[in-house]
Amino acid sequence: MTEARPAASPPVSARARPGGTGGAGAAGLGARLRSGAGRVLGALTTPLLPDDYLDVLAPLRSGAALRGRIEHVVAETADAATIVIQPGRGWLGHEPGQYVRLGVDVDGVRLWRAYSLTSGPRADGRVAITVKAIPGGRVSTHLVHAARPGTLVQMDQATGDFLLPRAVPPRLLFVTAGSGITPVMGMLRNRLDQMRDVVVVHSAPTPAEVIFGSDLRDLAAAGLLRLVERHTDTDGVLGPADLARLVPDWDLRQTWACGPIAMLDDLETHWAVAGVEARLHTERFRPRIVATGEGGSVSFSRSGISADADGATPLLDVGEGAGVLMRSGCRMGICYGCVVPLESGAVRDLRTGVVSTGEPGDGIQVQACVTAAAGPCEIGA
Repeated sequence: MTEARPAASPPVSARARPGGTGGAGAAGLGARLRSGAGRVLGALTTPLLPDDYLDVLAPLRSGAALRGRIEHVVAETADAATIVIQPGRGWLGHEPGQYVRLGVDVDGVRLWRAYSLTSGPRADGRVAITVKAIPGGRVSTHLVHAARPGTLVQMDQATGDFLLPRAVPPRLLFVTAGSGITPVMGMLRNRLDQMRDVVVVHSAPTPAEVIFGSDLRDLAAAGLLRLVERHTDTDGVLGPADLARLVPDWDLRQTWACGPIAMLDDLETHWAVAGVEARLHTERFRPRIVATGEGGSVSFSRSGISADADGATPLLDVGEGAGVLMRSGCRMGICYGCVVPLESGAVRDLRTGVVSTGEPGDGIQVQACVTAAAGPCEIGA
């Protein structure tokens, strides 16, 4: 096929000369060369893409999927640690009290969990989460006891509305238990200078198991807050009725509470009975247990169709075989046309073997042409 030529040639001064930098002609040649180079690189790296290799060389670069690199792991208690992370260049920052979802690879399975950010804006751009290892918790146990500097994790942008208002109320109460202290510590570290009257009621089994125990006690000793520790091994479980004794004006304070679900349920009932439910703000994290395996039932949520799949057939083929209209440009060499949301369940990347799990709200996107079921899953198609 021949190119169509313009009716008149451009002036000599605007045309590329042999060996010169040229004008539009050189720019077009450069674009064609770059395009050709891209096609050559794509052919050489198939089934991977050139970006997959850039991910290895510069995983935190601008434009890449958001990742973070673990820089430090600092023990807080025997079963809790602070993880300091350098986010990639796409990180948009956070406000004290928000949380971040992390995708962590544990034994070849990518698991997503949400953790409160316990640091404020830092000059080095790093952020911190503080994790308490829980029995049977694969991700929390891995992060506390096995994570090492240099490890890469996947990241979402910070989110959450467990926040202090711009104008800090004159009297504050924080009621926390276990790792529920983590979002509150983020608030105290960043906005304590704006707080005039602060009470922190924290519950943990023993004094040694109080996360940030030394930090909290130092703040109390300096007169910056009043700290009430409840050690459940000796004092019993903290209940709403205890607050009338521990904090007599509890019902007049704006309160932020974070901890076990049962504790939060009791607090919400107590505040509602007193008619001051508007003064209580709670933070809840939902547990995530996702079955994984070789293949499983695939539900296509938009089409209302389900199909059984083995662990080797791409979701694109599973959907088309079941009569689902799947978007794709894969067979025409157009990559990423088949990307669909993983709404819940587990899938495996056929190129790398990595298993990803997700639940509604995680925002995980997968390529249907190179991803297979790794257990029951629901796909947005």
